Amino acid sequence: MLKLIGGLLVISATGLAGWRVAMGYARRPVELRQFMAALQVLETEITYVATPLPDAFSRLAEQVDQPAAAFFRYVAVELQSSRGISAREAWNQALADYSPRSALSRSDVGILRGLGNSIGLSDREDQGKHLRLAEEQLKMALAAAEDQAAKNVKLWNYLGLLGGLLVVLALY
Repeated sequence: MLKLIGGLLVISATGLAGWRVAMGYARRPVELRQFMAALQVLETEITYVATPLPDAFSRLAEQVDQPAAAFFRYVAVELQSSRGISAREAWNQALADYSPRSALSRSDVGILRGLGNSIGLSDREDQGKHLRLAEEQLKMALAAAEDQAAKNVKLWNYLGLLGGLLVVLALY
């Protein structure tokens, strides 16, 4: 009876580990879609409505879903603080805080960092061009992320369970 319980615990633990890795692959396309939608809204706020950046980021944080909302809220709070930091600095600080907890890859973070380097530095039309460029880059990253998710989610789920089963069989 004790062996059975131990075997079930091993299979459960490795299955859970595989599931966690699989969820990372599944979360990445979701986060990329959130950022793409957010950048479209930000482009509208900047180019057509001419909303000041702190207000645009505050509105954006209310309109998008978590976890992207937390990123934009962080940028808005930093821009509205009395420290007087630039939009680029606020964006990069938010990205440094957000990226370790996200499912985004290094290249995804690089795209967002590149956009952050141009936020608030030029006129509305140029800002819109930078936002559209980042949207296109994120669209390509989304296609790659969806391919990876389609391949790897099932793989890691099965690998976790079957790895645990292999360990149990090897021990008994």
